[in-house]
Amino acid sequence: MRSYLDFEKQIAELDEKIAELRGVSDQNASPAISGEVERLEAKADQATRDLYARLTPWQKTQVARHPARPHFKDYVAGLISEFTPMAGDRKFAEDEAVVGGLGRFRGKPVMVIGHEKGSDTESRIRHNFGMARPEGYRKAVRLMELADRFNVPVITLVDTAGAYPGIGAEERGQAEAIARSTECCLRLGVANVAVIVGEGGSGGAVAIATASSVLMLEHAIYTVASPEASASILWRDSNRAVDAATNMKITAQDLLRLGVIDEIIGEPVGGAHRDHEATIRSTGDALARALAGFAGMTRQQICAARRQKYLEMGRDL
Repeated sequence: MRSYLDFEKQIAELDEKIAELRGVSDQNASPAISGEVERLEAKADQATRDLYARLTPWQKTQVARHPARPHFKDYVAGLISEFTPMAGDRKFAEDEAVVGGLGRFRGKPVMVIGHEKGSDTESRIRHNFGMARPEGYRKAVRLMELADRFNVPVITLVDTAGAYPGIGAEERGQAEAIARSTECCLRLGVANVAVIVGEGGSGGAVAIATASSVLMLEHAIYTVASPEASASILWRDSNRAVDAATNMKITAQDLLRLGVIDEIIGEPVGGAHRDHEATIRSTGDALARALAGFAGMTRQQICAARRQKYLEMGRDL
């Protein structure tokens, strides 16, 4: 069954009527019923288009968090062949919130790293809802350095509310691990392309998203802290998350205008959760374009271009 967000009430009602009429049509085929179904389908499609064309930042936050959006494993299954997962940070443990490994993207070898939130209760607990501990970021560093050693481009898929804030994570150096991972992204001699596919939350996202090229799905968000956390900090009231989301410039459209990201990847009407195949296909095309932009560049040129990209952020504001 399709899961509707609270602002999709009109669409949910139309879809319910369509389902009821289809049930009647199956029992008693009638041109009148078929015509009514077609009319309601067209009305629902237009209502969805109109609604998603004017989403507020808070509504985009809800879409970015939709549990049915495609996750890391869906993108790997759709885009990467011969994927070989690689586990462990060689220092403490394996962290399943960050998944990574070698594979082929459209025939060429790549290192793919990303957050995995999980798709059901069991997998969400196993992957800690995509919130990585220090060992997850140390694993990311290990894999990025391996890719750098063998001159293999790095693709990162970002989808996390933020790094895990638990006591154990802090004791094992969460902030240091995030900083080391961010530093590793910056010094790679190979091209790295990051895609914000859902939530890009705080340092937990930046740790693997400080890339040569940063792409972002149309209804994803990328933010220094979640709207709830920001509201708690600014107003000591997490219930003002809507106000925080509105003022923080967290949408793909705002971030492209500010020069924080390089390209927006369009989503199907109604969001990525409504059509996984189309979303993954569009993401693959955008990744191919981004990687092609670094073809023929030397390691020194790639490093210099990345450095200049981040030095120029905010200069014209």
